[in-house]
Amino acid sequence: MNKTPTRRSRRGQPIAVASSKDAANETWDSPIAHERPTIPNLDLPTSEDQDKVEGYMTVFHDAFRRSERAGKSPLFSVGDTVAVETESGYRRDTKLSIAVIVAMWELVPDDDEDEDQETREKWARVHWFLRPTELAAIRVKREHLENEIYYSLASDEVIRTSSIRCTCVVSEDPPPPKSTKAPNKRWVYADDVKSIGPFYCNTAINSLRGLYYDINWNSFRDGALGERDDPWGSGDCWNLNGEDHQPPRKKQKHVQPKSKRVQPKSKRAESREDAYTSSDSDGDGDDDDHLPTFDDASDSSSDPESLVDSDIDEPKTPSKSRKRGRNIAHPTPHSKAALKRRSKAAGSASPRKRARLAVRSKNTNLAFDSLAHLPQDPWLRAMHVLHVGSRPDALPCREVEFEKVLNSVGDLLEEGSGGCVYISGVPGTGKTATVHAVVRELKRMAECNETNPFTYVEINGLRIPEPAAAYSLLWEAVSGHSVAKDGHLNIGSKESLKALTAHFSGGGARGPGGHACVVLMDELDQLMTAKQDVVYNFFNWPTLAGSKLVVLAVANTMDLPERAMTGRVRSRLGMTRINFQPYRAEQLQEIVEARLASAKEGQPADAPDVLHADALKLTSKRVSSVSGDARRILDICRRAVELAHSERRMATVRDVTEVTKQMQNSPTAAYLRQCSFHERMMLASLIKCIKREGVDEIKWGEVVYQHGTYVKVLEDPTVHELRVPTHNELGIVRDSLVASHALIVESGAAVLRKTDLEKKVMLSLEQAEVERVLGEVGGDKWRNILTS
Repeated sequence: MNKTPTRRSRRGQPIAVASSKDAANETWDSPIAHERPTIPNLDLPTSEDQDKVEGYMTVFHDAFRRSERAGKSPLFSVGDTVAVETESGYRRDTKLSIAVIVAMWELVPDDDEDEDQETREKWARVHWFLRPTELAAIRVKREHLENEIYYSLASDEVIRTSSIRCTCVVSEDPPPPKSTKAPNKRWVYADDVKSIGPFYCNTAINSLRGLYYDINWNSFRDGALGERDDPWGSGDCWNLNGEDHQPPRKKQKHVQPKSKRVQPKSKRAESREDAYTSSDSDGDGDDDDHLPTFDDASDSSSDPESLVDSDIDEPKTPSKSRKRGRNIAHPTPHSKAALKRRSKAAGSASPRKRARLAVRSKNTNLAFDSLAHLPQDPWLRAMHVLHVGSRPDALPCREVEFEKVLNSVGDLLEEGSGGCVYISGVPGTGKTATVHAVVRELKRMAECNETNPFTYVEINGLRIPEPAAAYSLLWEAVSGHSVAKDGHLNIGSKESLKALTAHFSGGGARGPGGHACVVLMDELDQLMTAKQDVVYNFFNWPTLAGSKLVVLAVANTMDLPERAMTGRVRSRLGMTRINFQPYRAEQLQEIVEARLASAKEGQPADAPDVLHADALKLTSKRVSSVSGDARRILDICRRAVELAHSERRMATVRDVTEVTKQMQNSPTAAYLRQCSFHERMMLASLIKCIKREGVDEIKWGEVVYQHGTYVKVLEDPTVHELRVPTHNELGIVRDSLVASHALIVESGAAVLRKTDLEKKVMLSLEQAEVERVLGEVGGDKWRNILTS
C-alpha cells in the first residue's frame, strides 16, 4: 500500500543545472520497471508546478543512454555514482557535485499514450555526498584524504537527467598518491573532459550534529539496490537513520580507538545492518547503549593548546547497538511550547542535563601570554591593559549576562532550530564584548564536539556602506564561500536577498550543509531603514521551520523594537531579550582592579602600584553618576597613569581630576558650550528624533516639530518669555550648525524636487558626547529629556 511521503527540505543542497542539448539525446535503455500514480511532491522538485501533473502516471526505468558526438553513448543506471552539474545558489561559479542515482522516471498522462517518448522530460532522484568544504566552518577538526567525500544520512533531490554530466568512481579504497605528469599541450574540447575522481568514501555524516559513521560503501550500495522503496522512487532505502545511533554528546578521552570492520553477512537484513559498522571505544564505559562516533575531541584538559593539539585524532565510530527514537514535531522557536520546554529544562532538569552547556572556568584576568611582549615597566603594562582595545577573555561583572546569552544560543543550536536574541544596553556596558566571549566559548565547544557545529558571521552596521549590504555578507557565510581565500563575492544585495530567500524558504530538516548559522548583528540601530525591510528579513528567516539561523541583535536602546520598529518586525523578534544595565561604581572599580592585577602578573612582589585606590574610587563614582560607561573610566585611568609615568609615581586624585577636566574641555564640548540656546535645542531635538525613529537621517519637518515641543518645556535663563521661532528663523539656526559641521543636510539633484521639510538632516558629532555636554550645560531637566 502506497503512503504519502512527507516533503523533505532542499535547503542547503546543490542546485542542479539542466542542459537542453543533452535532454534531446537521451533515451531509456531498460524496460519499464514499475508504474504508479504520480505523487507530485515526491516526483517533481519544489520549483516545478505540481498541479499540472494531476492524473499522470509515473513510469520508472533502471537505465538511460545519452548519445554524444564521436559515437559515444554513455549508460547511466540506478546505483551509479555520478557527477551532477550544479550551481551553488546564485553564485556565478558552477561546480560538479557527487551523488548516487537512486531512481529515474518519466511522467506520462493517462489519456496520451501516443506521445513521443523522446519529448518527455526524464527525472532522477539522487542522494548526495558531501565534500569537507561543504561542512560547517566551526566543527571538530578531522583529517581527510584527497578526494574523500562523505555519504549524507538522508539528503536527496529530484533533478533532470540532463543535469548529470558523467559517471565517476566512488571506492572504499584510499586513492593512490598522485603521480606528477607533464601538462597536456594539445587542444581539448570542454565536453571531452568527462572523467573526475576517483573518490574515496568509507564514512557517512550527520552534518547537523557533526557525527561521523563508519560505512561499508560497497556493501551498503549492494543492499540498497536489493531493496525497493515504499512508495517506489522515494529513495528511503538509501537513507541511514543516524538518529537511531546517535551517542550522547560528551568530551571523549584522548585515546586511540581500536577500530574493527565487520564484514557483510550473507543474509540481506544482516548486510543492511552491517553497512555502517561499529568500533569499540576505550573511552568512558558508562553509556553502553550508545557508542562514540568519529570525533577529535580532546581530553578533559582545559588548556587551549591541548585543545588545538588534540584535533588530529583517529576518529571513533558508532556500534550496531540501536536506540529507537521518536519522531516528534519540533515547536516553532518562539512558541509557548518551546519557551516552556527551555524554562523547564533550566529549572527542573537533573544536574547532569543542566551541565550540558557547562563552560570552562573563566579567569577574569588577562592571559599572561598577551603581556609577554611588553617590557617590565609597571606603568607601560598598566597603560596596555587599561586600553579599551585590550579585552580579557572574560568580562568581570557580566557573568550573569554571559550565562544568559550562552544558554539562549546554545539551546537553539542543540534544538536545531532558529531564533532571535535581542541584546540591549547603553554604550560601554559590555554588550559586544560579552557576545564575542560567548561566540569564543561556543567555538571551543563545537571544536570539542560539545555542541552542534555552526558557521559564524558578524555584521556591524557601522562597517557596511548601506544596510542592504548585510545580505551579501550573510550569503557568503551561508553558501560556504571562503572570503579569506577567494575574497568577497561579486554579487549585489538584490541577488543575495533572492538567494537567501530561496535558501530559507523550505521546511523540515536540511540536506547537505544543513548546519546552523549564527549571525551577530551589531549596531542594529544603523541597520534601520524607512521600510525596515532589512531587519524584518533577518528577524523573519529564523522563524521559518528548519532555517537553523540564530540572530544575535545588539542595539543601544532597550525599547528600540517598541519605539522604532513596526508591528510586523516586532512580531518576528521573539521573546528572548537580555538587557545590560549601566555599570555601578563598585563594578567599574572591580573592572579596573582586575586589569591592573593582570598587569602585575609575573612582576616582582615589590613592584609599585601605579594608581591610587582613592583616585580609582573617585573616578568610578563620577563615571557611574553620568553614564556608567566602562570605556570612559578606562580612558581616564589610562591617561592618569600616563601623566604619572614621566615622574614614575603613583597616579593620584589630582591626576584623574586633571584628566577629567581635559576630557570635558574637548573641542566638541567647547563648541557646544558656546552654542546659542536654540542651536543646543535643535541638537537635542535631532537626538530625540534619532532615538525615536531608530535611524540617523531625520526629515527636517520632524526636527522642526520636536523643536517646537521643546520650546514649551525648556526655558532659557536669559529670556523671560521665549517664543516659538518661525521656519525661516529655524532655517538660519540650521545653517549655522551646518556651517560649523555639526549637522549634515541632504543634497544632490534628487533633493531639488523635495520641499524643505522633506529634506533629511544628520548629526555630524558624536551623539554620546553631545548628550553629555548638553546635560551638563542645561542641568537636570535637559538630562532627563535626553535620557528619556
